[in-house]
Amino acid sequence: MRISPRSRSLLKRRSGSAVLRARQPYARTRGDGTLRLGWHPSPAQAVVLAFATVILAGTLLLMLPIAAAGTPATFLQALFTATSAVCVTGLTVVDTATFWSPLGQFIVIALIQLGGFGIMTFVSLIGIGLARKMSLQARLNAAVEVRTVDFDDARGVVSGVLRLTVAIEGGVALLLALSFGLIQGEPPLRAITQGLFHAVSAFNNAGFALFSDNLAGYVSDPTICLPICAAIILGGLGFPALMQIRRYGLNRHGWTITTRMVLLMTPIMLAGGTIGIAINEWDNPGTLGPLPLGAKVLAAFTTSVQTRTAGFNVIDMGALDPATMLGMDALMFIGAGPAGTAGGIKVTTFLVMLAFVYAEVRGTQRLHLMGKRIPQLAMQQAMTVGLLGAGCIGTAVVILSETTDASLDALLFEACSAFGTVGLSANLTPSLPPHAQFIIITLMFVGRLGPVTLGVALARARRPVPYDLPEERPIIG
Repeated sequence: MRISPRSRSLLKRRSGSAVLRARQPYARTRGDGTLRLGWHPSPAQAVVLAFATVILAGTLLLMLPIAAAGTPATFLQALFTATSAVCVTGLTVVDTATFWSPLGQFIVIALIQLGGFGIMTFVSLIGIGLARKMSLQARLNAAVEVRTVDFDDARGVVSGVLRLTVAIEGGVALLLALSFGLIQGEPPLRAITQGLFHAVSAFNNAGFALFSDNLAGYVSDPTICLPICAAIILGGLGFPALMQIRRYGLNRHGWTITTRMVLLMTPIMLAGGTIGIAINEWDNPGTLGPLPLGAKVLAAFTTSVQTRTAGFNVIDMGALDPATMLGMDALMFIGAGPAGTAGGIKVTTFLVMLAFVYAEVRGTQRLHLMGKRIPQLAMQQAMTVGLLGAGCIGTAVVILSETTDASLDALLFEACSAFGTVGLSANLTPSLPPHAQFIIITLMFVGRLGPVTLGVALARARRPVPYDLPEERPIIG
C-alpha cells in the first residue's frame, strides 16, 4: 500500500503506524486528569466486527414472524441464512422462494447487497454523503475492505465501486426483467422484482434465487442464463480490474499486474471448467444427459461460471460424477479476482503459487511474472493464504466426516462451496445436524473475510524481536 507524505504525517499525528495494526486496550488521561480506558480496532478488526454485527442484525430481523411466510424461522435457520447472505454464499437450509415472506426476501437481498458491496465501504459512503469528507480512519477501513493499492484514492475507489455496482446491476436487472416479462409471461411487477433480485444476487456472486429449484427451470434459456453469467463474471473480476478496464479500456499498458493476472486466468478457468463438466457429464442421465445439444453446452458453461463463487444451479449437483465434483472443488477453492464479490483464495494467489513452484523447480532465485518481479512478501502471503484455506477446509471435512454419515466427496464439495462462498450444494446442507451447520456457517464467515484478514484482526500487535536464533537448514523432501 502506497502512502503519500501528507497521509504519513496524519498517521504520525494519530499515534503513528499503530493505526494499521491491532491495538491493545490502553489508558488515556482526560483533560481533568482522570484515566479513561479505550480500545480502537484496526481496519481489519473493524471490517470483521462490521460483518459480524450485520449478520447478527440480519439474524434478528429474519427471526421476526413477519419475515417468514409461515412458521417463524428458528435462530439457526435465521443465522445460517443471514451469514450466507452477508457472506454472499448462497447455501440455504430453507427454500428462499417459499419459506420467506416478501419482507424476508427483501431482508435477504439487502444483506446480500451489504455483504457484496462491503460493509465498511457502505458506511464510508454514508460518511461522504453526510459530511462531504472521509476521515483518516474511514479511509483506512475502506482501503482494507476493497484492497485498494493507493491509500489516498480510497474515496475515489468507494465512489467508483458504487457507480459500477449500480450500472451493472441495473443493466442486468433490465435484461432479466424483459426476459421474465416478455418471454416467460410474468406480470410486470413480478418480472421487475425477479429481475432486480437475481441481478443483485448474481453480481454479488450470492446464488440466491426466487425459485424452489433455483435456475433449473431455465437450464436451456439463454435469455436468463447468459445475463446472470455476465453479472457473475463481472462481479468476479474484482473492482480494481473493472475500474482499470473502464479507465484504460483494452490498453493493457495501463493495467496493473493484478488486472493482467485476473484477465488471464478468468477465461482459462471458465473454458477449462466448461470442457471438464461437458466431458464428464455429457451422458449422465441425472445432469446433462437428457438435454439437447445446445442446452448441454449452455448448462456446462453456466455451471462452470457458478464455480467462480456464484452458486446458482441449473442441474442437480447431487447427481454429479465424483470426478466432476473434485474438479469443481478445485475451481471453488481458487475462486475469482481479488477485491470483488467473489470468494476463494483468488486467482492471483493461485497464479503466484504456481509461479513460485515453477521458479523453485527451475532453481530461479527470483520470481518473475508477466514482466514484473514478484516481491518475497507477496510469495509468502500467497503460500500462507493457500495453506490456511486448505487447512480450514481440511479441518472442517475431518470433523464433519467423523460426526455425520455423509460421503466424503459430498462433504468436501459442501466445505469448498462454503469456504469459497459459492453456494452450490450436493443436496446435503439442509439435512446436516445443527453442529455441522454451525461449521458451515464458520467456513462461510472465514471464507468471505479471508483467513489472513481474520487472523490479523484477532492477533496481537506485532512486537520486534531484539534477537535472532542460529540458522540451520533442515532436509527438505
